[in-house]
Parts: sequence; structure tokens; C-alpha cells
Amino acid sequence: MLINQIQFRLKKKKRIGRGGKRGNYSGRGLKGQKSRAGRKIRPADRDIILKFPKLRGFKFKPLREKPLVVNLDKLNQKFENGESVDINSLVEKKVIKIPKSKKNIKIKILGRGEIEKKLIFSDKLLFSQSALEKIKSSGSEIIND
Repeated sequence: MLINQIQFRLKKKKRIGRGGKRGNYSGRGLKGQKSRAGRKIRPADRDIILKFPKLRGFKFKPLREKPLVVNLDKLNQKFENGESVDINSLVEKKVIKIPKSKKNIKIKILGRGEIEKKLIFSDKLLFSQSALEKIKSSGSEIIND
């Protein structure tokens, strides 16, 4: 009995995959991740993440929205002498198109082109410096609402 216990302690642990009686594959099957030493199965989450397309590019959104721009030459074409220019009249004359998603839209008048007509501007509009000079020189006025 004592001899059997000693033999059991002296018996070495079977090292799989190194030749010997079990053959070269040693019960692990043929190639692949599961047959390798130190195998770690990759989580399925990672495979799912890798399938999603990567979003590229710069992703900074400005804190305030840019205003819609209208140039003086467009106002000169669309408006008659003495008419008032405000957000509603610009939409009616189809000078600008306001998206449905935007409610508090700002409109800026830029100074490209010339203005020969006397128009009445609402002060809710924004003006560039060159546009202001041209508006004042044409005799148009800006009314405070």
C-alpha cells in the first residue's frame, strides 16, 4: 500500500501537445484558437464593436449657430422702393428659406453688391460694417422695433 502511494506522488502530470502516447495533436484537434497553448477566447462584444463603422473627422459643433446671410444685390433685385425688410418679408419674397427645425433664426445682411433703393430695415437683422455704410449712403433707414 505504501509503495502505491509513493508511486502516485512520483508520477508526473501529463503534458499535452508535446508528442508521446497521445500523438502530435494530443486530443486538442487540428489548428485554431482552441488548440493553442494559453488560449483566451475573445469576447463576442469586441467582434460586435469592430463591425460598426468608425466615425472620422472633426466633431466640434459651434456653441452658437451661424446666421443666414443675404447680400445687398439680392435685396436690390427682390424689393421695391420704400418696402420694409424683415424676416417675414424675406421669407415671402423667397430670398431665404428657414428650416423647420430652427425657430430663433438670425439673418445677417452682407455688403456684396450695391443698393439703389430706399428700404426700411428692421433692427432684428444683423449687418456687416460694409453693408451698414452702403445702406446709410443709399438713404435707407434702420427702424428699432
